[in-house]
Amino acid sequence: MPTCHLIERALFHLKGPEAVPFLQNVITTDLSALQDGECRPSALLTPQGKILFDFLISRADLETFRIECRADIAAELVKRLTLYKLRAQVDISDINQTTIAVSWETDSSSSENESTLIDRRFPANLGVRRHYGDLPDADRDKTNWDELRIAHAVAESGSDFVLGEAFPHDVLYDQNGGVGLKKGCYVGQEVVSRMHHRGTARRRLLIAKGSANLPPHGTEIRADGKTVGNLGTVCGSKALAIVRIDRVKDAMDTAVSIVADDTAVTFSIPQWATFAFPETKGQPD
Repeated sequence: MPTCHLIERALFHLKGPEAVPFLQNVITTDLSALQDGECRPSALLTPQGKILFDFLISRADLETFRIECRADIAAELVKRLTLYKLRAQVDISDINQTTIAVSWETDSSSSENESTLIDRRFPANLGVRRHYGDLPDADRDKTNWDELRIAHAVAESGSDFVLGEAFPHDVLYDQNGGVGLKKGCYVGQEVVSRMHHRGTARRRLLIAKGSANLPPHGTEIRADGKTVGNLGTVCGSKALAIVRIDRVKDAMDTAVSIVADDTAVTFSIPQWATFAFPETKGQPD
């Protein structure tokens, strides 16, 4: 059971008899699909549909939800949720900055501990778990965790996208349960729904592979002089990248090299995703 400790994480609880309707009307995740023993990706959006905060959400009991996020955005997330709750019968706990443990290749018995949760961003057969409370010992480091995220296209803000600039579709929330596409209204829902039903999502998170070690996070990716995206998390010759899939497809069809600095890059869609490269050439901005 490979295990890594993740530092600079924050955990707080949102509790109350109106916790479910309050969150259902604010965040992207459909809480009716959230099961005990699992955590799912979620976001609070701007009215324009871009991700203002990203986090993981799980159930602690019928009226209590755990929210785990980056420690450096936790206070602002609590502030924004407090602003939205108005008179709702909901209490938000103090922020507890803590170390979170993640493990993988874990058998199903690990989910029996109420503080050990399946991370639904990953395929089920990987057995990825998040551990709160008492943590198992670590025998892997952050690089190993990043390699796992890259291999399965699991994006996180700060490493892979800038808050306030990415739509949920950009980071595959429509694919991994981070957006409830059949739920009612929430902040930014109209834009997300329109993007989904019109099929206008052109920026997608892909897995990048370089011909050599790739340059650092944030490096522009270009094809025929045009920017197609930027590198996110980088580990050696592999990385995550949010790119214009229409421009990537055009370059692939015309045998134009795609490069990050001077390193050639190829892209693949994660095996679990349901979208594909477009069949037609991309249109100008």
